Amino acid sequence: MNLEQKIMAELKTAMLAKNEAALRALRAVKSAIILAKTSGSNVELSEADEMKLLQKLVKQRKESLDIFTQQNRADLAKNEADEIAVIEKFLPAMMSADEVKEVLKGIIATMGATQPSDMGKVMGAASKTACRQSR
Repeated sequence: MNLEQKIMAELKTAMLAKNEAALRALRAVKSAIILAKTSGSNVELSEADEMKLLQKLVKQRKESLDIFTQQNRADLAKNEADEIAVIEKFLPAMMSADEVKEVLKGIIATMGATQPSDMGKVMGAASKTACRQSR
């Protein structure tokens, strides 16, 4: 089941539950997917493209949340926070800082990196590891 199908199923559920926050967020995601699909490329969205799209939507809402919080607009800030929570359900869970440290320690140990000049090799291996874990 691709992202668009998941969104449509969740949209129906949110409509039946009359969940306004979920409806707003899911409609925004659906709109973004349609815009991406009709951008003229005629290419189906890959899973990586879908994740980038969701991350972009979350980032936009976090920026709005910061602005609304600074302007003491708790009502609008709550709307943004609710939408972020709905959209983040479709993103893979982020690793904690401790988990990242443990993975990096393992990579450093297996690569035998001991000097700052070995950082390029470690970063390359870490990037590949991060890509595998996000799938």
